[in-house]
Amino acid sequence: MIATPFRVLVVDDEPPIRRFLRTGLGAQGYHVLEAESGAAALGLIDRNPPDVVVLDLGLPDIDGLEVIRRLRQQGTNVPIVVLSSRTDETGKVKALDLGADDYVTKPFGMDELLARLRAALRHRLQQQGERPVFRSGDLAMDLVRRIVTRQGAVVKLSPREYDLLRLFVAHAGKVLTHKFILREVWGGESDVQYLRIYVRSLRQKIEPDPERPQHVVTETGVGYRLRVSD
Repeated sequence: MIATPFRVLVVDDEPPIRRFLRTGLGAQGYHVLEAESGAAALGLIDRNPPDVVVLDLGLPDIDGLEVIRRLRQQGTNVPIVVLSSRTDETGKVKALDLGADDYVTKPFGMDELLARLRAALRHRLQQQGERPVFRSGDLAMDLVRRIVTRQGAVVKLSPREYDLLRLFVAHAGKVLTHKFILREVWGGESDVQYLRIYVRSLRQKIEPDPERPQHVVTETGVGYRLRVSD
């Protein structure tokens, strides 16, 4: 059970999905709000913003991507976890580029969704009061002294590797698309292979087993995520 009754807005036009989420999330202590259309969701968020939004992309009136676009253009920073179909890889990338925090692919299990919600909420709290030292498992990053350690030993990173890890830490738990990373670290470099080379190099230095990464994990066809230990 969660200690604080976070308010979750479920936006989906399918009653069985809303019922499943209402039951599952409610059992974990979340207070669940519901909207069956994009317009209803925008109105509810404007009047009384929830702590996190679970948003289906296939809505009957306003496309889910348009809902994300409008919210971010309005400056609303509520975390958004997208529900997408198994084949909608392009939709996932677009949603994340527009400002969604994460996605869950249908069909999905409640445990997976709960983990995504925790990550999205944790990321928002980090943004509101960024910690000077980030820790996850055996990895630590002192953002003030610019020191990275693994199992207590200092890890020497190149300036570009540090910038890349710093971006992951700033968005810990959130899926970052290739496009977003390339824009933020390289200023728009468009070669994804260039990014893969640096991620591979970074993993060699911070992962216990670079071939089975525990920290910087790949989101196939989308980008990367810095996993955070619960």
